[in-house]
Amino acid sequence: MAGFTTYDSDTLRSLHRKLLLEYEGFKQKNLKLDMSRGKPCPEQLDLTDGLLSCLNGDYLAEDGTDCRNYGGVEGLPEARRLFASCLGVQPEEIIVSGNSSLALMHDLIARAMLFGVDDQERPWGEGPVKFLCPCPGYDRHFALCELFKIEMIPVPMRDDGPAIDQIEELVAHDPSIKGIWCVPMYSNPTGVTYSDEVVTRLATMKTKATDFRIFWDNAYALHHLTDQPDRLLNILEVCREANNPDRVYIFSSTSKISYAGAGVAMVASSVKNIRRLARLMSLQTIGPNKLNQLCHVRFFKDLENIHAHMKKHAAILRPKFQLVQDILQRELGDKKIATWTKPRGGYFISLNTLEGCAKKVVQLAAEAGVIFTKAGATFPYGYDPLDQNIRIAPTYPPLHELKTAMELFSLCVQLASIEKILMDRAAETITLSSVQTAKTG
Repeated sequence: MAGFTTYDSDTLRSLHRKLLLEYEGFKQKNLKLDMSRGKPCPEQLDLTDGLLSCLNGDYLAEDGTDCRNYGGVEGLPEARRLFASCLGVQPEEIIVSGNSSLALMHDLIARAMLFGVDDQERPWGEGPVKFLCPCPGYDRHFALCELFKIEMIPVPMRDDGPAIDQIEELVAHDPSIKGIWCVPMYSNPTGVTYSDEVVTRLATMKTKATDFRIFWDNAYALHHLTDQPDRLLNILEVCREANNPDRVYIFSSTSKISYAGAGVAMVASSVKNIRRLARLMSLQTIGPNKLNQLCHVRFFKDLENIHAHMKKHAAILRPKFQLVQDILQRELGDKKIATWTKPRGGYFISLNTLEGCAKKVVQLAAEAGVIFTKAGATFPYGYDPLDQNIRIAPTYPPLHELKTAMELFSLCVQLASIEKILMDRAAETITLSSVQTAKTG
């Protein structure tokens, strides 16, 4: 089938009437489905039930620490060792904390605004602060910048990571650019994994700001969907070799490995940065939930077991991602009105509509009872200049609900696309008519 843009207007109007009847049929179903966030489904959460009963009354860590008591801001030694192996760092280069990596990012920015990122540097809050924001990107990163009044500079995502030429140019000349957000593996929402070249250039590039930092949110480091997982270069090692050892903060958590609301989170960096963070954190807390850390260590034991556990997650998620791909291909594949990613891991699929259609698609779906991530959310300030990107989160719904949601979504893409094509043609006709009138007038 030729693309919609090749159809004459009468054919498009006829097709629109037919699709509108199908859409009304969906509305009659009184659907109440939520596809707005990338949440683990109950079957994934059930995989970790043994974690809740693995202590058996033994609350002592390997060094004899009673995990029911105060202390241990940096995390249990065995927890630091386990999660350091997950991130490819040394135990002394990591802090294992509470359940939220987002909280660690929030607090790190707050401390940077108040105290700087180094004892020799001025607090960020004393001057203008800008962050580079690869987009489409993670909406909660952008929300943190808005919260702290940090100006966001959009940087387009490519197939190998953010536009590194543009990044190097910007950071080389502007001392107010203090950081960049990165989801380097199976990026949210595009699924892109940064190439070795992009990682190396981020680690080695010259920056005007001596206190420039990379916020490396490696949330999906272990979240593979295939048996041939992507590989990510170790940025901490590259930074160290480039004589920029303090440049990067690496964040991750077990939110989508164990329990989304009761996992453990971690931040890794140079030993210097980690010691400074621990000192500042010790004024905020007397210690994290060490019982939860102990549960995670005893349940997972080592990196090999974590990999085996994540294969069980993949077995649950793979059919969902495949279903989305199948429906999109069947309903939209030959119509030339949308393109979408085919991720090898992570939690999302990124879809681009025709320009100017994303908000309409999300609105139509919501009016029929299915909520998708707000159009524009994947861009700073919630503004997608082309109004075309939509994040699809297939993980939570059961397959039958996901099928219904994606069939409705595909229908909404078609309706919005036809309306946009017809509207553009009408505007073109008016413009041509005006030009001809001016010539003959």
